[in-house]
Amino acid sequence: MKYLSILLLAVIPLVAQPQPDSLRPAIVVDMAPDHEREIRLRGEIEDLILDGEAVTLTGADGVGFLGIYTEAENGPARGSVVLLHGRGFHPDWQDVIHPLRVGLTRFGWNTLSIQLPVLDKAASYYDYVAVFPHAGPRIEAAIDRLRRQHPGPIVLLAHSCGTHMAQHWMLHAEPAALASFDAYVGIGMGATDIGQPMREPFPFDRLSVPVLDIYAEDDFRAVRLLAGVRRLQLEANGHPHHAQVVVPGSEHYFVDRGMALTESIGAWLTGVGGQDRRP
Repeated sequence: MKYLSILLLAVIPLVAQPQPDSLRPAIVVDMAPDHEREIRLRGEIEDLILDGEAVTLTGADGVGFLGIYTEAENGPARGSVVLLHGRGFHPDWQDVIHPLRVGLTRFGWNTLSIQLPVLDKAASYYDYVAVFPHAGPRIEAAIDRLRRQHPGPIVLLAHSCGTHMAQHWMLHAEPAALASFDAYVGIGMGATDIGQPMREPFPFDRLSVPVLDIYAEDDFRAVRLLAGVRRLQLEANGHPHHAQVVVPGSEHYFVDRGMALTESIGAWLTGVGGQDRRP
């Protein structure tokens, strides 16, 4: 364990520290999401939703966006989960989000999967950095809707680029916003494109809620390399219910492994993630 800690400390500067600006590709500071593409995505999926109800939410920035709300099965809900999809996808994406938004209802959770800002299909991680600020109003609108609908705990769950958007919000949000949810599930945290290191750190030092760090056995290299960094940061945070879980036989998009992913997350939520910490 001593040698492992030394090794991880040696790796942190290589994979987690920001690069000097002179070494980074140019990044646009702010960019408008592709709202027309969001409209097209909604048109493609809305009539195909069999489980749940399509709803329209509006953020504090005045932008309307799609959400899919699904109620818990079999009795009163334990609480509610906001789901944030990966880069360029939609709130009913088949390989991660659909299995979770439907499967977690069987564990007793309401789910609200929301459309995050999207760009052109060819956009990279560094392109998406410019639209991260546009995700915050959507996250807050989703949490606010669930808080008004159900008195139980609220969980924020994100996958891949959705974790970057959630992290950006957590790093810049007011303390009251960070007190509006009760647990965080990050799936495949740290995923970026080759040659494009993370632009922002993990936000664990700002959180007082339990965190589940879950990733695939054959996840992207950056996700796996940063697993030790995330574990050390979660340990430093000190919450007794933090956990790090690897889903065997899976890759970053959990193709054909949605059930295993759902069961791992559902079990954690049942055990420790469903405690309401709001007054």
